[in-house]
Amino acid sequence: MKRKTKKESFKTALRKDLKKNSFAYLLLVPVLLWYIVFCYAPMWGVLLAFKDYKPLLGFADSQWVGLRHFKDFLSGPFFGRTVRNTFMLNIWGLAFGFTSPILLALLLNEVKAMRYKKIVQTITYMPHFISLVVICGMIHIFTQSGGILTQLVEWITGTEHASLLGYANMFRPIYTFSGIWQNIGWDSIIYLSAMSSIDPGLYEAAEIDGAGRFRKMWHVTLPQISPTIIILFIFAVGGLMASGHEKIILLYNSLTYETADVIASYVYRRGLQEASYSFATAVGLISSAVNFLLLWFTNRVSKKYSEISIF
Repeated sequence: MKRKTKKESFKTALRKDLKKNSFAYLLLVPVLLWYIVFCYAPMWGVLLAFKDYKPLLGFADSQWVGLRHFKDFLSGPFFGRTVRNTFMLNIWGLAFGFTSPILLALLLNEVKAMRYKKIVQTITYMPHFISLVVICGMIHIFTQSGGILTQLVEWITGTEHASLLGYANMFRPIYTFSGIWQNIGWDSIIYLSAMSSIDPGLYEAAEIDGAGRFRKMWHVTLPQISPTIIILFIFAVGGLMASGHEKIILLYNSLTYETADVIASYVYRRGLQEASYSFATAVGLISSAVNFLLLWFTNRVSKKYSEISIF
């Protein structure tokens, strides 16, 4: 009897699986179509970065300029400011925004009163479902002259302030902590889900050994959810050079460009407001390339020292 090759065995197994789970594969089709149409098909547009694109001439007839736009950005007056601001805003996000949901999840996991736990979860989840435009409108109201946050800052510092969004040194704290308020509850769900799968026997064994609630949290809960934390941290580092430009554009102004103007907002101004499509594409391509390198490096370090990685 002729033995089947690995290739033939794989084809046979795949055919059987397709027949057995045909409905599940059918559900996968819309997802694949979405990625093909909206993620992969538009990728040819990166060629704009190497052309001096003129809408009247069209893509094909626009002049090929090679790396000119990349050189203009790297040697331009806004390179240092936009890169520094993008990096700093995301470092603030890693330091405070990434750790806050973990801390909230750990605290909620220790709450035994289910009614109180559900109330806290509902309150912390709610801001996530509010439109970003509305959130930014609320921030403008809270930070305007006489606003609740402005009054709080005046009470702490003992000095009067106009709108807090008019001070460059206030932008990063406002942007970061308003983001925490908006997303802390929603982001904690994945950690709570990971905690729900922890074997209760581990807590019982730790309690028998004399561990209190804090030690159980430190020696049982955190190690058990560490794979989830590491995976999300890799993705977070992979986005260090990308910021949510929608929120920044809704909050910043010319007075706060010094600390608020990031790569994404600079691309928005050059690409849409000034119609420099090729230059904006080049800047966006540089940002994407740096993000990929950060993702690859963080993933490699994680794989080497913790054996946890995304690829």
